[in-house]
Amino acid sequence: MIRITMRSFAVALLLLTTACGTTIQPGQRGLFWHPLTQGLSQEPLKDGYYWRAPWNDVFVYEVRWQSHTEDIDALSADDLQVLIKAAIILRPIADELYFLNQEVGTDYYARVVRPQFMAAVRSVVSGYNMVSVPEKSTEIAGKVRAVVVENLKGRHLEVQNIALSDVDFPQIVLRAIEQKQAKEQEKEQKEFELTIAAKDAEIARTRAKGEGDAIRIRADGEAEGLRIRAVGQAQAQETITKTLTPAYLQYKLYDSSNAKVVILPEHMKTPLIINPGDATMSGR
Repeated sequence: MIRITMRSFAVALLLLTTACGTTIQPGQRGLFWHPLTQGLSQEPLKDGYYWRAPWNDVFVYEVRWQSHTEDIDALSADDLQVLIKAAIILRPIADELYFLNQEVGTDYYARVVRPQFMAAVRSVVSGYNMVSVPEKSTEIAGKVRAVVVENLKGRHLEVQNIALSDVDFPQIVLRAIEQKQAKEQEKEQKEFELTIAAKDAEIARTRAKGEGDAIRIRADGEAEGLRIRAVGQAQAQETITKTLTPAYLQYKLYDSSNAKVVILPEHMKTPLIINPGDATMSGR
């Protein structure tokens, strides 16, 4: 009976020891909580096994970098919905665990970080047009990190990085984008056709102007030629008129071999026609 009692006591003690012990893994830190005596310890516990009384407790914190991913719906600058998968990497500052536990607690991500993180993503994305969000994801993530770090200042947390791992658009938005792109392409095609037509019209106007200038120049040349010819003829006529004197005409009359002289003596009704070049007459 005594052996059974001792054995039961040993088992109970073992179970009590195991149940009242806390193991802190590598990469973790802990804070002892003694509600009946000294309260929360300020010195963090390093990795190892710590026995405690059943009424005491140990708050364990992961002090390695931890990644948290959130699916965030945001509105872009053009009031279109963007679905973003964003990740934040952070950790508690090991030497400030006492203050973190006092002010926030072990659920610091859900209570403080997550709301600030999601609000920062929505705020930054609202400054970009929807189609530019994917290509500007690195720039957006940098701005979100700056906002989060500023808002978590004094919260005993350290932010390493923020990344936008995926950007998606609702199907209705994608269809609207496709329709918009199709209309823009159609508009660009029409503008191209109008530009070509305007160029063709300009070429036709230039060609017509050139042909008109050529015709005008040719007409001006012909008119100038006619004017010069008329002036020459007038000058020649004037010269001829000046040289046709009565004496010159009489000379040319007698000088011609075909010239004939008509003599009309007084009191004769029949004129005498004499050919000066006729040898027979000249012999008479």
